[in-house]
Amino acid sequence: MALIAPRTPPGTMELLPSKQIAFQRMLDTIRRGYERFGFLQIETPVFETVDVLLTKSGGETEKQIYFVQSTGALEQAKRPDIALRFDLTVPTARYVAEHEHDLSFPFRRYQIQRVYRGERAQKGRYREFYQCDIDVIGKDSLSVAYDAEMPAVIYTVFRDLAAVGIDVGPFQINLSNRKILRGFLEGLGLSEGEAQAAVLREIDKLPKVGVDAVRTTLTGEQALSAETADAILAFVGIDGSTDEMLAKAKDLGSASALAQEGLDELTQVVAGLRALGVPDSHFRVNFSITRGLDYYTGTVYETFLTDFPQMGSVCSGGRYDNLASQYTKSKLPGVGISIGATRLFYVLDQAGLVKDQTSTIDVLVTQFAPELLPDYLALAGELRTAGLNVEVHLEPAKIAKQMKYADRAGIPVVLMMGPDEKAAGTVTVKRLASGEQAAVARADLPGHLLESFGRAR
Repeated sequence: MALIAPRTPPGTMELLPSKQIAFQRMLDTIRRGYERFGFLQIETPVFETVDVLLTKSGGETEKQIYFVQSTGALEQAKRPDIALRFDLTVPTARYVAEHEHDLSFPFRRYQIQRVYRGERAQKGRYREFYQCDIDVIGKDSLSVAYDAEMPAVIYTVFRDLAAVGIDVGPFQINLSNRKILRGFLEGLGLSEGEAQAAVLREIDKLPKVGVDAVRTTLTGEQALSAETADAILAFVGIDGSTDEMLAKAKDLGSASALAQEGLDELTQVVAGLRALGVPDSHFRVNFSITRGLDYYTGTVYETFLTDFPQMGSVCSGGRYDNLASQYTKSKLPGVGISIGATRLFYVLDQAGLVKDQTSTIDVLVTQFAPELLPDYLALAGELRTAGLNVEVHLEPAKIAKQMKYADRAGIPVVLMMGPDEKAAGTVTVKRLASGEQAAVARADLPGHLLESFGRAR
């Protein structure tokens, strides 16, 4: 039988242990940051029913869904009734609607799980990837103050990533409010919902395709006049400091009550960000930020790495006042933001900004004398009880070979105990990075190792 060539499915990320440890530490840092702001963890199934998943998905997302079908259903030519989730927001809305009588509101949730999209596989773009979401969902109403909290969490998390060897460098959270542009469109005579949604989706493509391409689509497929298209592009192109942009938008959009409502909310968000300690250098108002998904109704966010503009947004989200209304008669407004962890890690790793991590194993207990294996197992048990991660080399082999194994596996400390050490009640501790070794009393060994790793006893 011919061998099948082993290959990773396209559009997926598979890492060697040193990189996987770094990626997991990234996820752990994000999790700790979310919990520090009072968010609670949930998980939802990897697939949802089709009727739930396709509700108000909008944009291009519906074309990228992976449908799930069992062999039996396929043989019976049944249409798939479940599909892999394309994001975590829709499943969360379903979750909250289903369990609303058991939850405390406002419900603050975080979720770190894989999602799936049938995009064309390319470098840095994945079909399977991690999203790290936070959302706050209210009952009947939800203060716009929560809209300010979202980017404040992201600012804290990105700042903390450097401490675990992942340096995102300078970054900026762009924010706007869809009501502002929708109100501006109303003033131009574009008041019909689908027409507005189509324009917003085109504006969302600006960073990818540029002004000329968007203008061509607006005057072509969307059948807008050149004057209207130019007015829209001029509005989303407003630039300046945060306060200058808010003032300019007020002058241009004040004729619309909806635009004024959006400006008032955005002004509150900016004030909240400053009160939460986010410096102006790390956020900016950007009226071209609209988000491509149609369920966003107010505040929207996009986060960009200054040194990697070609990467696009690595963290996005916004306010969705009506999403859960498809599943319940209760009004459950929410706001959320999400980090695309897989894509972020890939770009930073390619740029050399991710430090390879040593093994999560602290110590290798070598098998110096096979007859002492019960002693090695007992020693490992004592160290694990003390809080250390310990591996025992269970195959008898030359010490040099065991040392080579530890070095290649990234294990920093090797322990050796032969008959003489056992009789003396000591263990030889060798640090592979420096080559230093010393005899340590077995009774003192746990404390000695913990102190050397900088951990409390």
